[in-house]
Amino acid sequence: MFNVTVLKLRDIIKFLAGILLIFLIVFFIGKNLKKENNTNQEEKIGNNIVEKIEKGISSITKNSMLQALDQTIPAMSNINEEYKKVAKEDDNKNKDILQEMIGTQISSIKSIEKLDETKQEEKTEEEKSNNNNENETKKEETSTETEVAKAGVKTEVITNNPIKDSSNTQYGSVKIKNETDYNLTEEMLNPDDIKIENKNIILFHTHSCESYTASEKHPYTPTGNYRTTDKNFNMIRVGTELETYLKGYNYNVVHSTDYHDYPAYNGSYTRSLKTVENILQTTPSDIIIDIHRDAIGSRSDYAPTVKIGDEEAAQLMFVIGTNDGGLWHPNWNQNLKFAIKIQQKAEEMYPGLFKTMMLTKSRYNQHTGKYASIIEVGATGNTLDQCLVSMKYLAEVMHEVIQ
Repeated sequence: MFNVTVLKLRDIIKFLAGILLIFLIVFFIGKNLKKENNTNQEEKIGNNIVEKIEKGISSITKNSMLQALDQTIPAMSNINEEYKKVAKEDDNKNKDILQEMIGTQISSIKSIEKLDETKQEEKTEEEKSNNNNENETKKEETSTETEVAKAGVKTEVITNNPIKDSSNTQYGSVKIKNETDYNLTEEMLNPDDIKIENKNIILFHTHSCESYTASEKHPYTPTGNYRTTDKNFNMIRVGTELETYLKGYNYNVVHSTDYHDYPAYNGSYTRSLKTVENILQTTPSDIIIDIHRDAIGSRSDYAPTVKIGDEEAAQLMFVIGTNDGGLWHPNWNQNLKFAIKIQQKAEEMYPGLFKTMMLTKSRYNQHTGKYASIIEVGATGNTLDQCLVSMKYLAEVMHEVIQ
């Protein structure tokens, strides 16, 4: 567009220059004719020149402006031709550049599309691989748990010097030591009417630093009397084991690993209550378990143990609170029924896994959920090895009840 404009301007200049040149020639000749008016030959010459000029003007009117100027000023013809060539070359060059740019863009787009397709294929393959790995992991976990749950596994209590059973109530196979003033009726004990709808599970430890007798597999340096702040050897480690097994059954588990009895033991329940309330704000849950170690008696060698197949497991014990001590606790009867339901199933699958249940006047923060409880795992004489085995069987029993 720029070159075309330049050519038109030059054409006009050429045309005007030609006209001006013609008038100058006419003026010059006319002046000379006046000076030599008496010479006929000069008149004849003048007439010839005028005739040629008239023919030139006629030619200008008959031909195009550009052609007339070319004839009048031959040098401009060459200039015009050069401009035409340059314009044509520029036009062709612009077309070539445009085609090259379009081709480059198309090629780039195709390359990007091909790269995206390659990435998508790689992503799909990676997702497939991850899914396969997850499925294999789940299969292995399920397979391991299925082996644990084999029917007919020989189970027997092998506790040395056991403490005398002090139960005063029994519901089916479940023995209960009732320390309250409540007269427990059939209606209060029958767990058939409870429905477990929320499958989120909260695990925490009011007495986080409670620990066990050191073993070759799990040695540790105590920081108190059967206590340690090392989370690899205290109740937090036991809770982590239960969390792992429950997650293997696809339950949503929130496990608090906070200390509540350190650096001060007094006020442990106040601190653990705050922890549970904070968790409940983001994870509503009915099943809330405070995992302890039994601190009964003064015998450091007391190790309640059950042998399941070829494995030794620490015995477990439910401790259920009530409102008999005067604290608000509307959930206590549901808590009791849930514990009975779990222990009944445990007696079917692994008789002796649970000891006699305790029903107390204290509340133990169990008002926070419909199915809240304390589960005491072993005692001071048990090893951490035995307690970790117990969590495997407890998770299996819970899964049978709440699935």
